[in-house]
Order: sequence, then C-alpha cells, then structure tokens
Amino acid sequence: MIADAEGVFRLGLKKLFGVEDDLRVVAQADQAGQVLGLAKKFKPDVFFLQSAMLGPDPANFIARLRQVWAGGKIIVIAPGVGGPESEQYVKAGAAGVVLRSSDPEVFVKGARQVMKNEICLPAPLTPPAAPSAKDMSKVLLRPVETLTRREKSVISCLVQGWRNREIAERLHITEQTVKNHLRAIYDKVGVSDRLELALYAIYQKLDLPPVPQIEPAS
Repeated sequence: MIADAEGVFRLGLKKLFGVEDDLRVVAQADQAGQVLGLAKKFKPDVFFLQSAMLGPDPANFIARLRQVWAGGKIIVIAPGVGGPESEQYVKAGAAGVVLRSSDPEVFVKGARQVMKNEICLPAPLTPPAAPSAKDMSKVLLRPVETLTRREKSVISCLVQGWRNREIAERLHITEQTVKNHLRAIYDKVGVSDRLELALYAIYQKLDLPPVPQIEPAS
C-alpha cells in the first residue's frame, strides 16, 4: 500500500512495483485519514507511508495502524537524510525508512528487506560493512552466546518494529516481563535502546527464532 499526497509519486511507485514478479500495489491513499480504512480492507504486507501522513506523533499513528492491521511492515518515506528523525520512526514502530530522493531500486529492495524481517534504513544509518578496530574490540566483548531463547524471541519481535504491548501479546507474557527482558538484553550486548538493539541484531546476523504467529479468531 502506498500513502502519499503526490499522485505522480504514487503512480511512479506503482509502475516500479508493477514490473516486479513478487510485488503488487493493492491500495493507494492521498490523505492520512484514508490509511486506516484501506489498511483494514486490504491488509497489505508492506506500507509505504509519506512521513507527513504520520502527523506530529508518529508513534501514536503507527500504534493506531497496528490496531487495525498488525500484519503489515511499515516503511516511512522521509524527505531528507535526518538521522535522528529516521531513528524516531523506527523507535515508533516502523520497519524502515527510505529517502524520497532514493533511486527506484532502493524502494524495491526496501520492500523485500522488511518482508524478510530486516530493517531498511538510509545509508548513513545502515550498519557498516565492517567495524573499525575500535568497534571490533567492543563487538568481541559482547557475549551473544549468553542470550536465552526467550530473549532471542523478544529480539525477533522487536526487529519487526513491535511495541512492548504487542511483544507481550505474541509471547503470552506481561508487558513488564518484556521490559525486564529488554533491560537484560541491553546489558548483555552493550546497547542502550531499541534501535541500537535492532541494528546490532542485523549486524551480528543473530540466529533468531521465528516470530510467533497470531492465532486466528474462532
């Protein structure tokens, strides 16, 4: 699903995805007020949302969208590089950020990345191909092998962009237990927040268990 105020931009993305065998645009929105209704109706696997559609409180908008349809990955189309701004979107629950000025193949790659449970970020925020000597010493000191299976399950959910409440529901634990697990994970791997942990999981190529699926309503 593409949600963007500019019709030409939406048309360009639709044609771009239309030539790919594994991608298809199922819905388009030109106003923020249309997004929730279309999400409920079409249940897209991936959302491309113009950052302006998220309003002044991206976390609130994303939370409302997830209440309607939690199965879609969200990619925010941002106007500029803005590292802190991109981090804000990921912390709010987005699976990725693509710059509006990016080459067409970046949008295609981004859709495929998030469908593989990876985070898609602009180049300045993407983990480097190889750590520096200084960073390597830190990496070697992080005891990845001490992570429990439950902690890895929490990371699997977090990489999806889910909030604590959603992780608790999927793992059938309390929200406070999720917070406790996250604090323990932060201490073990040496990160300070959710974004750093998600990037760390991708960079380290952690062997994570599959994400628990929602049982269909009877």
